[in-house]
Amino acid sequence: MDKRKEVILNTIIKEHIKTGAPVGSSVLVEKYKLNISSATVRNEMASLEDEEYIIQPHTSAGRIPTEKAYNFYLNSIKGKLPGKIEISEIEKCLANSGESGFKETAKLLSRITGNAVFWAFHRHNLFYTGISNLFQQPEFSELEVIYDISAIIDRIDEIINSIFEDVNEGVHTMVGSENPFGDFCGTVIVKYKFENKVGLFGMLGPIRMDYEKNIALARFISGKLK
Repeated sequence: MDKRKEVILNTIIKEHIKTGAPVGSSVLVEKYKLNISSATVRNEMASLEDEEYIIQPHTSAGRIPTEKAYNFYLNSIKGKLPGKIEISEIEKCLANSGESGFKETAKLLSRITGNAVFWAFHRHNLFYTGISNLFQQPEFSELEVIYDISAIIDRIDEIINSIFEDVNEGVHTMVGSENPFGDFCGTVIVKYKFENKVGLFGMLGPIRMDYEKNIALARFISGKLK
């Protein structure tokens, strides 16, 4: 993919992550000052659509990224740290020893990310929070999707139990069809070993979750659990 097309695709992804709405060429030109004409942006978007990086939902004039686009975007994310305030809050939560500190960290992550957060202290001891965050996402407002999300919540302990042994230690992303929670979801998940105990925690949201932010948070917390 050439640089101009990559910039346009990444801009579409970032805008869609922020708003949840389809993105039109005029938004890219006017809001992001890409220094490219609207006609050029439309041509590049048509090419990205042909290559299945973006699609047009329903009758909207805008486009949304596909799973293929998010996987491409993940490869371009650079390592970064959370903000200073977030670091301070996380360190304060983790200063509490054991499961109580992990639960407080999970609640904090849910508040920071706007996603659901689960934390398996070991394979059969699961805590989760922020479920209401999922139902506030615009793409999860349709009745059929509400049913799908509710079914996942009912099975969350079963899903985590089924993947617990298979996930390698470290930070991982699961997008769309690769996501055991559902192909309409995104997950950033961490397998860790702390004080000779193996645990698993993660952030669960729509496929347009803020991967850059969530990966930074996951990496930081993982580093504190050494």
